[in-house]
Amino acid sequence: MGLAGLMACLCLPARAADQKPDASIKNASIEASVYLDDKIKADSTLAADCLAEGKKWIDKNAAEAATDRKQEPDLFKERGGYSFERKYSVRSVVDGRYVSVLRDDYMNTLGAHPNSDVNTILWDTAEKKRISIRPFFAETADNGPTLTAMRKAVVSALNAEKKRRGAGESATAEWYKELRPTLLKIGAVTLAPSSEAGKSSGLTFHYPPYAVGPYAEGQYVIFVPWQTLKPYLTPEGAKTFAGARPKDDADDQQ
Repeated sequence: MGLAGLMACLCLPARAADQKPDASIKNASIEASVYLDDKIKADSTLAADCLAEGKKWIDKNAAEAATDRKQEPDLFKERGGYSFERKYSVRSVVDGRYVSVLRDDYMNTLGAHPNSDVNTILWDTAEKKRISIRPFFAETADNGPTLTAMRKAVVSALNAEKKRRGAGESATAEWYKELRPTLLKIGAVTLAPSSEAGKSSGLTFHYPPYAVGPYAEGQYVIFVPWQTLKPYLTPEGAKTFAGARPKDDADDQQ
């Protein structure tokens, strides 16, 4: 199997072979599906929120695929339509309140190779809405002390992970230039599980191919322990974070 084929396999969101999509479309231009895992479906409000977003994503890509097919009918006739898949899955539940959701996308638009993307949702079950990590930190100003320290920790962990993978040549400022000390640019974040029940051991940052390294390196999941960020926590943050990251979580994620 060539590199593109291997990475296409790696990019496919994991799901049960017999799982039926929660939303889908299939026509001459596109085949697209959205899946919610069982933990998300158990919360009707969270499930409705994810499904509404997923359906908008399908509609947007279907419209773009239809336009592209009109412009390049021979390409679609020869190679078939575009293929998209989105999977929403629970990463962690902290204090019975904060639900971290991974949103994994697979995309094949008939280019040189398929691609993948990853983003995250932090859901507050008490408020029944999406939130950011802002409530856990005393300040989260762009380029402020919290996010500056967070970025420094992420870059250090990225460098270590790249060295472990034998990919140290891409541990450069050029690859990290879009990784900025702002909530919108620091990376897609989740609360990591902990050895202490109901707590989080820190933050995990999820980067898709091309975000912090070449496509061939795939995705990165970078962990920053809560102790590194302890000076910046609010009382709610201090109540939320404790313990250590379970070893099996590190193995699963990296």
